[in-house]
Amino acid sequence: MDARDFIKIGMSAERTLVVPVERTVGHFVPGMPMVYATPMMILEMEIASSDAIKDHLQPGWITVGTEVDIRHLGASLVGATVRATAKVVAVERRVIRFEVEAFEGERKIGDGRHARGLVNVEMFTKRFGRK
Repeated sequence: MDARDFIKIGMSAERTLVVPVERTVGHFVPGMPMVYATPMMILEMEIASSDAIKDHLQPGWITVGTEVDIRHLGASLVGATVRATAKVVAVERRVIRFEVEAFEGERKIGDGRHARGLVNVEMFTKRFGRK
């Protein structure tokens, strides 16, 4: 399967979230501030990337994250509304590349690049065995 046949540059999606305590660095690491954790921001960017293309995948196919190159530019407190965006910027045979950003209001709190690999679920499952 060749992603270039059905994934197009410019496809995009966004996700919005109100930062809960469970997504703060202080929730995971005692003594750290109760601010939006970088891995949680990256998670939202990855999900937005997946959302941008998932409706265009053929049945039995998914994408999995393969690369992240992200900057976390500013802290966001519990209760802040953050928005993660993703836009397809390049499509290779089995790899889709995204430009990702995160905002609190108009303030950019993160940006970078993300790549997802095209995977056949049945073959993937066989490779790792069902548990």
